[in-house]
Amino acid sequence: MHLTSKFFTEEQKALIAEAIARAERETSGEIRLHIDSHCKGDVLDNAAYIFAKLKMHKTKLRNGVLFYLAVNNKKFAILGDAGINAVVPKNFWNDVKDKVISNFKEEKYTEGLIAGIEMAGYKLKEFFPYKEGEDKNELSDDISFN
Repeated sequence: MHLTSKFFTEEQKALIAEAIARAERETSGEIRLHIDSHCKGDVLDNAAYIFAKLKMHKTKLRNGVLFYLAVNNKKFAILGDAGINAVVPKNFWNDVKDKVISNFKEEKYTEGLIAGIEMAGYKLKEFFPYKEGEDKNELSDDISFN
């Protein structure tokens, strides 16, 4: 078991996973959360590496979203794939990041992530609505740890 997996309680992890599942119920988009202990170098570079490692670029409509948190460095990033980035407003990811970080500053990590996941879910639903019989959960909803 990774030490980073202890950053959240089992109840908090369940709440976050449920928020991901709830957001994905109404969209073909995919949302993942990855927790690292440390982030060496640029946070967006690390997030991009994890994005590829988790094969998030393999979704049919290229509409995956990664929430990346390095707990010991207190670094955070959100990455959207090409399909979602092509349609969201210019500052959307910064707005989501600001919402998440404002919660983090109050040490409300679970609440911040859930708020960000919900914001991403609303946009995914707007641009990539769920289509009965066509859409399937392409990626795990579980939190990944490093």
